[in-house]
Amino acid sequence: MSSIADTRVSVAPRRRMPAASSWTLTVAVAVALVALLPLGFVLWATVVTGWEAASQLIFRSRVGDLMVNTIFLIFFTIPICGVLAVSLAWLTERSDLPGARLWSWLAVAPLAVPAFVHSYAWIGMWPGLHGLFAGVAISVVAYFPFLYLPLAAAFRLLDPALEDQAASLGLTPFAVFRRVVLPQLRLALCGGALLIGLHLLAEYGLYAMIRFDTFTTAIIDQFQSTYNGVAAHMLALVLVICCFVLLGLEAGLRGSRRYARLGPGVARRPKITRLGRWRYPCLLLPLAVAAFSLGIPVLTIGRWLIAGGAEIWRADEVGLALLQTLAICLIGGLATTAAAVPIAWLSVRRPTRATRFLEGCYYLASSMPGVVVALALVTITVRVMLPLYQTVATIVLAYMVMFLPRALVSLRASIAQVPVELEQAAASLGRSPGNALWSTTVRLAAPGAAAGVALASLGIMNELTATQMLAPNGTRTLAMAFWALTGEIDYAGAAPYALLMVLFSMPLIWLLHYQSKKIAGR
Repeated sequence: MSSIADTRVSVAPRRRMPAASSWTLTVAVAVALVALLPLGFVLWATVVTGWEAASQLIFRSRVGDLMVNTIFLIFFTIPICGVLAVSLAWLTERSDLPGARLWSWLAVAPLAVPAFVHSYAWIGMWPGLHGLFAGVAISVVAYFPFLYLPLAAAFRLLDPALEDQAASLGLTPFAVFRRVVLPQLRLALCGGALLIGLHLLAEYGLYAMIRFDTFTTAIIDQFQSTYNGVAAHMLALVLVICCFVLLGLEAGLRGSRRYARLGPGVARRPKITRLGRWRYPCLLLPLAVAAFSLGIPVLTIGRWLIAGGAEIWRADEVGLALLQTLAICLIGGLATTAAAVPIAWLSVRRPTRATRFLEGCYYLASSMPGVVVALALVTITVRVMLPLYQTVATIVLAYMVMFLPRALVSLRASIAQVPVELEQAAASLGRSPGNALWSTTVRLAAPGAAAGVALASLGIMNELTATQMLAPNGTRTLAMAFWALTGEIDYAGAAPYALLMVLFSMPLIWLLHYQSKKIAGR
């Protein structure tokens, strides 16, 4: 009897786990197909338009002007962000800079300020600011943390033994940094630069406020002013092509080199460089960065709050916008994280070519700007599923497509830390595959899921373009209310909404910073 029982215990998991994998794969494929709807829509719109009409709309002077603006914006912004982020990351992680922990937090904090609030703050200080220079300057202070975060984490994880060996061969400190340290930062640099580039292509509010034309501003202007769907679709096609070009460039620059340490032992903690007499002069860099990225928004918002007085705090309007924002962030964050669970589980428990392909589809779909996603869902719902037009379901679907990778990364890391044997043990005790997964992996991966909800909610709170185009009638989030008031040149009335967006984003940014420190065991 004991042998029969043992046989049943050993066979049961093998019979049930494939069923769980099959069910999970089906859900993951369905989510991937939904996520690829915007890309399919852009291709369909191009085919329906026809090559002759499409070429007339694409190859015209207006598109050329937008392309020049885009190229210059990316060409100047990303290198400046790279130099700034590398310098700050080295100072805060590898030197004895006074208050390094404080400056590290302040280098991440600008992410709590939405890009269009940065633009609002700078215009409040310099009303005549506009054009390419303004676009580059504001983009740098708004987006450089996307490069600083991975670079700081990379600096913490570098093994100083390689640097010591290079120094023992007679290389100067600068040569060691250029030939040993910088090549090891390639992954962080390429990943952060890609993220910034995609944000530059997708951003609307920042550039609309300073009157700098990009593909996104042109698409929304075309959509809102004349509702010229064909012209907007062709601009969206060019914008998607630009995203694919960035993805290809990042993959080419990243290469396929090994970056892992190979050999016995463990990596030592990085050696802290003594700045000596440059210790306090080096403080000028993080101080200047904090002043421009945080000081200007704080001063501008504070000035307009004081100028507006108590009258601008309309409890009914501000309270309603806050409640609607929190509700839509919670619903969108939970839906996005739930949609990411199947592929996160498969990528860890069943890593195959199919799962890697599906995961790539998720990232590819999220690389498309929010305006393209919104334009696709508007057209699809109007033509095929009219009852879903401007409903909560449609806007949550848009958020899911745009922010799936944020939840996926956090979930995958948490699931990887849960032993698969726990699922097998639960299944061997007679639990169904779904129940076994829920009672073990899902519960133990809850902290990662919470981080995924927080990161997705942060993106939703600061999202403007898709929310404007898809939100149900009567919806007035903090971002929508802020944008409507700034459009009326009521900067004082917009200040409370800007303040609330920053205050409610700060805890989520702290969580992001804490997670990056935790990776390196700090």
